[in-house]
Amino acid sequence: MRASLIQIAVDEDEPVDSRRRRVAALVREQSGADLVVLPELWTTGAFAYEEFGREAEPLDGPTYEAMAKAASDAGVWLHAGSIPERAPAEGGSATAGDGPLYNTSLVFSPSGELAAAYRKIHRFGFDKGEAVLMSAGREPVTVRLPGTTLGVATCYDLRFPELFRALVDAGAETLVIPAGWPERRRAHWTLLARARAVENQAFVLACGTGGTHAGVPQAGHSIVVDPWGEVLAEAGPGEEVLTVDIDPAKVAATREQFPALKDRVLGLEPPRHPA
Repeated sequence: MRASLIQIAVDEDEPVDSRRRRVAALVREQSGADLVVLPELWTTGAFAYEEFGREAEPLDGPTYEAMAKAASDAGVWLHAGSIPERAPAEGGSATAGDGPLYNTSLVFSPSGELAAAYRKIHRFGFDKGEAVLMSAGREPVTVRLPGTTLGVATCYDLRFPELFRALVDAGAETLVIPAGWPERRRAHWTLLARARAVENQAFVLACGTGGTHAGVPQAGHSIVVDPWGEVLAEAGPGEEVLTVDIDPAKVAATREQFPALKDRVLGLEPPRHPA
């Protein structure tokens, strides 16, 4: 299985429509791949909070249309990264501008059909930014591909191992994580990507961005990790296409050879503290 991670460098001076066209062309260039992955919020930049509302679009908006056609033209499965989705308001429409915002990932089949949409569960920012501007998703999402099942997560989700356990319980063998991860915490990015691979005995495909988002330098360094935690490929800091061949059968082989997942103990009682 050939996977191509397209690490987009977000240029704040580049109009969003131009970036959509440029990224669509990059996707089409990956016609020999089986799976193509884009980063989080590449239309706006993950830290360009003031752009979320201005550039928000309905699920089937311009990014959806451009990426569906690019997936179909290239004949690839496409994880199109995420968009700022403007959901319909209760009793209204998404175009009215009054519905909730979500950080929503889109996955397309090689025929250009929408295979899945995932609304990011863990929002970054604590008491500002995404955490207050966007609503939280509620449901983990997996997508069945020929030969493997994708578990879908986004950026800050990487810090929450319980989400990935839920994805593995749902059959995930390849964990796909688009991100807009800052350079100042790049060491965490690499460490957590490898940790999620090791503890879940799964491939991790983590696709970040380059450039600078609203003054925040991005980490880049998209990474592909195998079920033993070995780094198969890693990008540099700028715009780059990272292509790697992976063997999905290695997941089952690893889980059989070292069956740690079978030793999980569920439903533990909370610690008892002395009175």
